[in-house]
Amino acid sequence: LEVASGSSIAGARTLVAMKHVGLNVAADPFMTMSYTGVTGGLVLISADDPQLHSSQNEQDNRYYAKFARVPMLEPSDSQEAKDFVGEALDISEKFDTPAILRSTTRISHSRSLVETGPRKEVPVIRYKKNCQKYVMIPAFGRMRHTHVLERWDKLKDLSNNSPLNKVFEPSDGGTISGIGVITSGVVFQYAKELLKDLPILKLGITSPVPCRVIKDFAKDKKVIIVIEELEPYLEDEILRMGLEADIYGKQFFPQTGELNPHIISSLYDRLAGLGLFVRKVNPQAKEIVSVENGPQATGIVSVENDPQTTKKLTSATGELKRSIPVRPPVLCAGCGHRPVFKVLKKLRLKVMGDIGCYTLSVLPPLDALDSCLCMGAGVGQAIGMEKADPGLKGRVVSVIGDSTFFHSGIAPLVDSIYNNSTGVMIILDNRITAMTGHQVHPGVGRTLMGAETKMVNPEDIAKAAGAGSVMVVDPYDMKEFEKVVRRELAADVFSVIVARQRCVLLDRKRARETDIYIDQEKCEDCGLCLKFGCPAIEFKNGSYTINEVLCSSCGVCVDICKKDAIISEDIKK
Repeated sequence: LEVASGSSIAGARTLVAMKHVGLNVAADPFMTMSYTGVTGGLVLISADDPQLHSSQNEQDNRYYAKFARVPMLEPSDSQEAKDFVGEALDISEKFDTPAILRSTTRISHSRSLVETGPRKEVPVIRYKKNCQKYVMIPAFGRMRHTHVLERWDKLKDLSNNSPLNKVFEPSDGGTISGIGVITSGVVFQYAKELLKDLPILKLGITSPVPCRVIKDFAKDKKVIIVIEELEPYLEDEILRMGLEADIYGKQFFPQTGELNPHIISSLYDRLAGLGLFVRKVNPQAKEIVSVENGPQATGIVSVENDPQTTKKLTSATGELKRSIPVRPPVLCAGCGHRPVFKVLKKLRLKVMGDIGCYTLSVLPPLDALDSCLCMGAGVGQAIGMEKADPGLKGRVVSVIGDSTFFHSGIAPLVDSIYNNSTGVMIILDNRITAMTGHQVHPGVGRTLMGAETKMVNPEDIAKAAGAGSVMVVDPYDMKEFEKVVRRELAADVFSVIVARQRCVLLDRKRARETDIYIDQEKCEDCGLCLKFGCPAIEFKNGSYTINEVLCSSCGVCVDICKKDAIISEDIKK
């Protein structure tokens, strides 16, 4: 985001993308960038993750937009995801502000047809020095804060007049009166599909919340249903507007996880349960129609599911769940992280972890990890543990991946050395950013665009920072790795061990050079190899075997077996 800020100051339109928790890291420059504003348009894409598909929390980043007083746009499909970027860039430049485009996992992982338009070439705006705008000393910051507040009023007008906020009336004219739905993002797609009898206000701009648009929509409504994932962001804003309509939201919908069509489709039943309308079955139309005035009748119509169809679907779904075997997440066969955690578990160490593939070491059968807070935190946590309890000296290690090390591990490395820590920092270097899709990083020697560049090695940084001991070890050699860990834990200096082994997925097309198999005559069925957790080792038809399709021929399992029953042989070419 800091690079994007510089690009924007120099006059170029710039986009930066990150997950919701990434904005926590970037919050320092982001909050002040609201004051400085932009030259070239700047858009920050925040991809929130309801349901925690691959994250450590479910935070709702709509509050960041409100906190910083910057505009936020929320697309509901792929077409809008593309179009809203252009809209956000225009808004950013017109109002001198960074803008957020908020996606969620379901939008980010979905695909739909997109129509493209003619490419718009936007020239770079020539840079002009303006220290009062870009140098945030207190005197200038006070002036810019006033600018932010004035800009916020202008953004409210923008939001209230934007065509990105749309009302969708029932296609057949509808038979419902008195109830309306307000929503945004992917949830709009569910509502549009399932709530065909209800008018829907879809908000494309959710910061600032378009109060006048909402008030106009609510004028003839007795009930407003706010459907949103995670926090009651819109609901709270609407409640403060003092509308005459009753506002319902989180009374009906969960505050955790993703919403889905099943949850949305239950809306009518939930409203009926509150006595908002009286239900009477019309056998011919198989509909539930309100024909009497209930305590708060509003004339709702809802379609009742065929009980036989529901029973069949429930039975089929249950059978499907029973027939599909459970597959917990697991490190790949041949992953260089697995022997590291096998050794750390054997030594019964306190392992302060980090974000990456290796976080899976918390699960059975490795059960090795003690903590995982955020990127880079494990190294600092190890310092704190040692300082808080001197009895833990020689029993605490931190683990961090190579990509995470470059991202946020260098500062706590320096902190460890500066604060006279005597712990051990293990850098799990698999030469790539494996967990999120094999993106390159400074240790790869190649830029994101594929150009060759200087390769930065973690061990060189550790040496330059003054670590007492720095060494590179092949984790496939478990005996040597264990020997090194024991020695460094006993030393009275801060040690850095780089456990380097390329991610097996980088070389999966490479021809196997060795064949690994289990000699059934030597095997005593002790099951020790299975406890290693490699998915290539299987117990099948009463025997322990090696799955040749999954096996990467790393050979680590050969050292696991106490009876020398796992054999490694060179494949003759």
